[in-house]
Amino acid sequence: MSSTSPHVFDATTQGFETDVMQRSLQTPVLLDFWAEWCGPCKTLGPMLEALATEYNGAFVLAKVDVDAEKELGAAFQIRSIPTVVLVKDGQLVDGFQGALPLGQLREFLTHHQIEPAAAEAAPVEDAAPEPQVVDPQAEVARLRGEIEAAPDNAELKLELALALLQTGAVADAERLLDALPANLSTDDRAVRARARLGFATLLKDAPPAETLEAAIAADAGDLRARHLLGVQHIVAGRSQDGLEQFIEMLRRDRAYQDGLARRTLIDAFRVIEDEDLVGQYRRKMSSLLLV
Repeated sequence: MSSTSPHVFDATTQGFETDVMQRSLQTPVLLDFWAEWCGPCKTLGPMLEALATEYNGAFVLAKVDVDAEKELGAAFQIRSIPTVVLVKDGQLVDGFQGALPLGQLREFLTHHQIEPAAAEAAPVEDAAPEPQVVDPQAEVARLRGEIEAAPDNAELKLELALALLQTGAVADAERLLDALPANLSTDDRAVRARARLGFATLLKDAPPAETLEAAIAADAGDLRARHLLGVQHIVAGRSQDGLEQFIEMLRRDRAYQDGLARRTLIDAFRVIEDEDLVGQYRRKMSSLLLV
């Protein structure tokens, strides 16, 4: 239940005074007390996150995992979850328990004079040049050559692991990642590569992309084929193509396999480095969940 929205964050006991109380002096803060095992939380949480994105900073959503932040749960005397508390001007002003319908959530915000903020107009800039497309196989060959000349260069090995993932050489990429020194194993690129490996494991014994594309052409509602094709695109670095498949799954059946499309989109957002692309598809996901 994590989010990459700038209007959603995880509240902690240590940062609570600054992140919530002081911040509420300028912007209302909605506290969402939740837990991973809580079924209603999984209904309410995505709606609150979607509203935070829609309201564009008119309020911020602070998520409190009551299992991880027991002190906060005790301080607010949380007896059941989900529980939502509104903090404005440094004061606790209102709240509710349970997963309210979307309409009632909007009414709650309106009652406290919280209305969607207008999006800032993007500055007009000269069109950026088209990014150069790099052949993954050629990149692998280039990096192998450089590593032969500098066999102790761990940075090159990390780059090679990323390139190998794009070619589908999952086992080779995993071996390189496992051998990285400690200072690189937590590098953002390595973390994303590990996440890509998680996607890649879903593709064991999966049909090739051409077969999946043919299945979708024959039956646009074949969500299993869409899921596997989207995962293949993500692993190959074709992020937008993969996100399109997951969005189409969500559009056709939000409940498919216990919300597989939404869960896969959230996992993909953690993998993809292009923040603008992630923001674009997070908004698309939110609009579909709010229908």
